[in-house]
Amino acid sequence: MGIVNVTPDSFFALQRTESVESSIERGRALFAQGAAIVDVGGESTRPGATPVSEADELARVLPVVEALASLGPLSIDTTKPAVAIAAVRAGAVLINDVGGSLAPVAADLGVGWVAMHAKGSPRTMQEDPRYDDVVAEVARWLEGKVIEAQRLGVREVWIDPGIGFGKTAAHNWSLLRHTDEFAALAADLGARLLVGTSRKRFLGLLGGEERPAEERLDASLATAVVAIEGGAQLVRVHDVAATVEAVRICTEELIAS
Repeated sequence: MGIVNVTPDSFFALQRTESVESSIERGRALFAQGAAIVDVGGESTRPGATPVSEADELARVLPVVEALASLGPLSIDTTKPAVAIAAVRAGAVLINDVGGSLAPVAADLGVGWVAMHAKGSPRTMQEDPRYDDVVAEVARWLEGKVIEAQRLGVREVWIDPGIGFGKTAAHNWSLLRHTDEFAALAADLGARLLVGTSRKRFLGLLGGEERPAEERLDASLATAVVAIEGGAQLVRVHDVAATVEAVRICTEELIAS
């Protein structure tokens, strides 16, 4: 899943696409690089991000979705029902829902839905997040969301443990190490697993001194491969070409061995 953030404040500055034109060009490039789906978002969900209005978000994402819909599958990254509805009508086939509340919208529209676990809002989620057992608590929350979505009639349900969303670095590593458990949970429930680690802050904390997002590519590639080897069917990434190549090499090596 390639990322198109039509925002001026996403955490990875080198891939911000503030204009509609640059966002469309980025989406085209991601499909050409091998993205299975492109995720379009108009509101940053980085820690501390300020919410944007519904009107601003619609103005950012709709022209991009309309322009890219003929090139391949699109998801809309939003928490707002009106944005999700408009984007699906413009061609999106999946709602990537950080808020975990849009299953009724997906059911009504007949499209897929990603339930992502997040503790708190983007503005507050990194203020001392705590869990007794992060893997068990996130799994239990996701299970409830899948059951609810299926009861509503959502035909394609994805779960995402929400790495980086209301979790410490230790929580994130624990979730990643247990990817196989989330994959098994998804399979048991008739859902699928998406994992997103790309360029996130916890990757920059390896080795002591924090590295900026621009220096986290190697760690992003390694964790994407770990997620796929653990059973994730989709990884959400900024660097599609590099991730496709890394996964191809590792998959071929696994097959050869």
